[in-house]
Amino acid sequence: MLMAPLSELLSAAQSETKSVAKSVALQIFLGLLLVLAPLLAPLPAAADFSGVDYTLTNQNEQDFSGQDLANTSFAGATGRNANFSGADLHGAILTQAAFPNANFAGADLSGTLMDKVDLSGTDLSGAILTGAIASGSSFRGANVTDADFSDALIDRVDQRSLCRDAEGTNPITGADTRLSLGC
Repeated sequence: MLMAPLSELLSAAQSETKSVAKSVALQIFLGLLLVLAPLLAPLPAAADFSGVDYTLTNQNEQDFSGQDLANTSFAGATGRNANFSGADLHGAILTQAAFPNANFAGADLSGTLMDKVDLSGTDLSGAILTGAIASGSSFRGANVTDADFSDALIDRVDQRSLCRDAEGTNPITGADTRLSLGC
């Protein structure tokens, strides 16, 4: 008589041990899944730097081509020979920055605050600068072929200087460069 309850207890204990083992295995599997999930996720096609703060940083010779840099701050930054070609910089803050000989070809600089910026020797060909505030900035030697300066605020001295070589039509907005500069 004692054997029957003992075998039932042994059977119940084995069943509970299997259940606990399954539960522990499931917990380990789920834990590993949580840890490894970020590593298994697909990478984005292009990095999104929108809203990043590059204030007072050295970005000399950096490649930001084609990046989403909307509403990003480059205030006081340096970016000699940096590549921003085709980048979306609308609404960015470039105040008191220095980007001599940088490439902004085809970049969207609409609505940017770029006062007191060194843009000497930059390539702004095909760039969109609509509504940009660029008072006190230097455009000496900049290439503005096909650029759109509609409603941009630039110093009269820069406007006259840019008008000497301005030509073309912006391929995105259709604006005539000379007309957008008020030449």
